[in-house]
Amino acid sequence: MGLFRSLLLLLALSAVASAAPFHSLLRAVPEDPAPDRSADGEGVADRFFCDSWRLSVETNDAGYWRTIPQKCLKFVEDYVNGDHYASDFDVIASESLSFAETVRIAGDGKDVWIFDIDETLLSNVPYYAINGYGSEVFNETSFDEWVDFARAPALPASLRLYEELIGLGFQMVLLTGRSENQRNSTEKNLLYAGYHSWITLILRQTSDLGKPALVYKSERRADLEAQGFRIHGSSGDQWSDLLGLPIAKRSFKLPNPMYYID
Repeated sequence: MGLFRSLLLLLALSAVASAAPFHSLLRAVPEDPAPDRSADGEGVADRFFCDSWRLSVETNDAGYWRTIPQKCLKFVEDYVNGDHYASDFDVIASESLSFAETVRIAGDGKDVWIFDIDETLLSNVPYYAINGYGSEVFNETSFDEWVDFARAPALPASLRLYEELIGLGFQMVLLTGRSENQRNSTEKNLLYAGYHSWITLILRQTSDLGKPALVYKSERRADLEAQGFRIHGSSGDQWSDLLGLPIAKRSFKLPNPMYYID
């Protein structure tokens, strides 16, 4: 059967070749008026660039950046509102849980998992939807108003992981770059989104203002270890949530192409 099909293919090619020169066949193919454009006008090349740029952000190869590339606005909007973003969270939550299940919990209340809050437990996509998805320079005043509104939704995969970790016996520590004067609105929002039972919520004190996030969070982890806590896992959307000593036994970087905090 394979030989018969090969002969048919050769006959078909011979018929085409005899019917018209190859260069005339090429001219007969209608040209795509915009071969590098998708139906919605976004360039295919731009989409490739933006996906690669997002990878460089997530791997920290991009280093410090203030705003997303303007040509990536629609890409970022589609990503954070679509299935890809949710799937990325699902996969990382699954990997986090797989590690957590290998930890032997001592039962003395000292085995902890640290969570960042913004873009880790809570989603600020509703805020960024009306503020350019990271294409505009961060406005602290308007963001603080959003924080005070206290209606940021939970990131579903993170909420599931949070509950599963509690079920395994981990103590929940929340370590955020928000300031102490936002404690009430932050607690209100966390409860609204379904989070509960954290043993401590650490926010920036006056002495922490102006410190790089990496320094501030490293210092707070050192304080926890000094109190005898064992930091098994840490989840955050920024590398500054995770890097610096002391470091968790396993750190899990969550996706965030909208902003960078050093």
